[in-house]
Amino acid sequence: MLFMVIERFRHADTSLVGERFRQYGRMLSEGVIYHASWIEADGSRCFQLMEAPDRDALKEWTNRWDDLVDFEIIPVVTSADFWSNQATV
Repeated sequence: MLFMVIERFRHADTSLVGERFRQYGRMLSEGVIYHASWIEADGSRCFQLMEAPDRDALKEWTNRWDDLVDFEIIPVVTSADFWSNQATV
């Protein structure tokens, strides 16, 4: 499954997040795949496209960061998959 993960940096502080990332990397859970990420121009949020067997598989990863980041996790599908599953009118 694909997930759009929106990270909001607590207190808009990216320094601690950056420091931990440089020291330990992304610290993904087993079975979780990182695809891409984008950071809002003002640095307040990060948008990550992740793949995991299910939402619960992301918990171990988010627990490693939740002292610095608030997470919003949204299940998504590609546009091609969405439209291929729509009934034709």
